[in-house]
Amino acid sequence: MIKVLTIAGSDSSGGAGMQADLKTFAAMRVYGLSVVTAVTAQNTVEVTGFHAIPAEFVGRQIDTVLKDIEVNAVKTGMLSNTAIIKTVCEHLQSYSIKNIIVDPVMVATSGDLLMNERIDRILWAFRNVLLPICRVVTPNIPEAEILTGREIRCIDDVKAAAIELQSLGVPNVVIKGGHLEEEEAIDVLFDGNDFFEYRDTRIDTRNTHGTGCTFAAALTAGLAKGLTIHEAVGVAKQFVRKALELGFPIGRGKGPTNHFAELYRLADAAAAKEK
Repeated sequence: MIKVLTIAGSDSSGGAGMQADLKTFAAMRVYGLSVVTAVTAQNTVEVTGFHAIPAEFVGRQIDTVLKDIEVNAVKTGMLSNTAIIKTVCEHLQSYSIKNIIVDPVMVATSGDLLMNERIDRILWAFRNVLLPICRVVTPNIPEAEILTGREIRCIDDVKAAAIELQSLGVPNVVIKGGHLEEEEAIDVLFDGNDFFEYRDTRIDTRNTHGTGCTFAAALTAGLAKGLTIHEAVGVAKQFVRKALELGFPIGRGKGPTNHFAELYRLADAAAAKEK
């Protein structure tokens, strides 16, 4: 059994964070384990607050899981302060984890910040402590702007930001392009040598809550299965597309994607065939 660990915050509305990760892992047929870094109070409209788990207890969760269960990959999500970032890095390095995928969750889909410390301190920890130990980083456009200090308005800007992030020691950079004002949804992979663009038509939906977490989780599952980075990005892109096509309008704001969209389609097709 392929085993994947998410180290992330809990989303009380179930659309993003740890909940999105675990649903994605299940849909991609890998076993999901979890370490909670924060508990949020949020819905489809807003984040009304969050409580960061003490760094020492985050470390204890990691140790308790990894001393018993060997995992094939680890994905990090919401890491709201430098103490948590440093603790996560120290513990993952002690277990020689190779497949570390960092989704630098800093801002919720609603626009609310998910950090409880000065941004300059957190940026220093991301850039100098976390990114050098990971295999892939997957920021969206706003997160890439925060990490690099660059304004990103076009594909050339995306590529410049990717080069800067890769120079920090992370081998592969995937910048999710959903926020770009382009006709297509374009994600860009920089593997240190070349750029690869993953293009698809935009899905006309407001149910986009948790798309970044879902993409990174699908990418993590793909790498855990042994896919190359190029293959894993393509699989993640298609997974998110299907999840967006059947998203759930569960509240007054941006609803979540449907992580089990493909499984539902297969089940419906099988049921129709039996009739």
